[in-house]
Amino acid sequence: MATLNITDSAGKPQGTMEVADSVFAIEPNTYAMHQVVRSQMAMLRQGTHSTKTRGQVSGGGRKPFRQKGTGRARQGSTRAAQFRHGGVVFGPHPRSYAFRVPSKVVKLAMRSAVSGKLADSELFVVDNFDFEKPCTKQAVAFLKALDITGRVTVVVNDEDVNAFLSFRNIKKANVIAASEINTYDLVDNAALVMTKDAVKYVEEVLS
Repeated sequence: MATLNITDSAGKPQGTMEVADSVFAIEPNTYAMHQVVRSQMAMLRQGTHSTKTRGQVSGGGRKPFRQKGTGRARQGSTRAAQFRHGGVVFGPHPRSYAFRVPSKVVKLAMRSAVSGKLADSELFVVDNFDFEKPCTKQAVAFLKALDITGRVTVVVNDEDVNAFLSFRNIKKANVIAASEINTYDLVDNAALVMTKDAVKYVEEVLS
């Protein structure tokens, strides 16, 4: 069993908790993480790029000059690709860039991500964000107490609205609910902060 240190919302130690090695202490599979992140990035692409072929460009219905006798190469339309204002050959058309990754690989990628964070001492666990109301000042103080200065992903409990609203105003902080965890958000940071309940949820889902 892997051991995680727990702090309170003020950054003070609050004991430890044990988690499954099969989730938090595996050898990170970089290929799986790469595939899943590529898939997530591909699904974000709009794919609305579009060009017109020679058949879609207006005009060019009349043959520009007679077939024979001019000494020039024969041409059937001024909207062919070699002409100015002509159509585009092999240009982009609207399409979806999305591709599926097997669910087993998705889970392996997330297990690899959290295991890598723990191995690099970039995983911080907080007992609970007991903010009485949304307060960015308290959130900043918490990160400062843990000496977190770069990009950080904060995973909060689904129902903890105060913590969500407190962290979302911080420029380098990305706050997500435990049910929305994904490989990209787990690796796109210099530190990963999770609540104790979020850790239990992740352990249950990825086991």
